[in-house]
Amino acid sequence: MPDMPPLTLGSKTAHLPIVQGGMAVRISMAPLAAAVAEAGGVGLIAGSGLDPDELGREVRAAREATDGVVGVNIMVAVRVFKDLVHAAIEAGADVLVCGAGFSRDVFAWGAEAGVPIVPIVGSARVALLAERFGAAAVIVEGVEAGGHLGTDRPMLDLLPEIVEAVSIPVIGAGGVVTGADIKRTLDAGAAGVQIGSRFAATVESSAPLAFKELYVAATDDDIVLVKSPVGLPGRAIRNPFSRRLEAGDHPEIERCVSCLKKCGKDYCIIDRLIMAQTGDVEGGLVFAGTSAARIHDIPTVAELVARLEHEWREAEGEGAPA
Repeated sequence: MPDMPPLTLGSKTAHLPIVQGGMAVRISMAPLAAAVAEAGGVGLIAGSGLDPDELGREVRAAREATDGVVGVNIMVAVRVFKDLVHAAIEAGADVLVCGAGFSRDVFAWGAEAGVPIVPIVGSARVALLAERFGAAAVIVEGVEAGGHLGTDRPMLDLLPEIVEAVSIPVIGAGGVVTGADIKRTLDAGAAGVQIGSRFAATVESSAPLAFKELYVAATDDDIVLVKSPVGLPGRAIRNPFSRRLEAGDHPEIERCVSCLKKCGKDYCIIDRLIMAQTGDVEGGLVFAGTSAARIHDIPTVAELVARLEHEWREAEGEGAPA
């Protein structure tokens, strides 16, 4: 049976067409990114919610643990976006993924350092704009994805339009949890997939056990949309905190460090994400994609990637002509 195709982002090539989503705050850290890179994919550290020094330490730790492709995901919406980008570049990040906004400046910074820039997009128009500015690839994130959403359309609905619109690699994100999902996405024209929620529930993820167990226990009815002060809807797992938001009962902001360029100040999203990452999955915000309802265990990254490859080969075999 054939192997999965590699994924090339600028001058960097991963053995597998799998990008691990950069999940903040402190879910996708050096242990997860390094494990995914070592397994053959692209491992991403989530820079949002970290200070530049902490991000630099995480990148260096991942770089020391693997020769694979290690990158950083940073939300354009964070106020220290430029500082985080430069900290990631200086620490040796192989690639930068940017979402929750669009930055023209980041392409110049990446070009100067020789680091590929990969924006997350939700339309052909933005994908074309990214290509014009020098993007090495784009990630098409559909409505199935976890965290902040930039579209209300399914990934496989958006994907063909964007593949046709640009000549750079297009990576599909949202709802990918099995090798069969990877095959469907590649068959639709994608050069690779980004997988977030499935990697959040692995041994190497920096999420606490209670967070991972919430994923394992989740059903379709448990996956909800919440209002984020960033100004975008967010997809999360229903818990007491999400119910408070549904009722319009926004917790008072005890302190504000103006971490976002624009914030509705309904509540402090960074505080609530940190609460979840430190184990309070009732009072914190637990972001997750729709695929969380199809997650039923907590494997190591190596076990998961081997499973994905096996499932992909099985799906390839089923699709072969008689």
